[in-house]
Amino acid sequence: MINSPSAMLNPSGKYFMPTEDLIFYVKLHVRPDRIEEWKVAVNTVIEEMAKEQAFISCDLHQDANDKHLFTLYERWAEPSVEAFLKNQMKPYRVAYEAKLEALLQRPREPQVLKLLGQWRKGDGISIAAG
Repeated sequence: MINSPSAMLNPSGKYFMPTEDLIFYVKLHVRPDRIEEWKVAVNTVIEEMAKEQAFISCDLHQDANDKHLFTLYERWAEPSVEAFLKNQMKPYRVAYEAKLEALLQRPREPQVLKLLGQWRKGDGISIAAG
């Protein structure tokens, strides 16, 4: 159950809660001979990211059909990309960034997403944003 004053019922009777989270979807094409090295580096940076106050979550995926393609889905409590870059360029992230060119086949492909809706089985909650 959501106990937030900003939560409200939508016309279908489900909870509606706007979100202002900053969401990144990042595609990374890792060099075949550097996958294990990249996994160590990305796990290290994610562990450090998780300690940040603005961190909400991060999901790491490997493409089922292309073992060299990985994606990160990150959620941050930041008002903008500019604020994120200002607040998050810490030494651990700078170290990770410095390694990427040697580990990737090509530059990563970041996108900023806008959450339109979220549904979870079993909790009776759907979250949608305008």
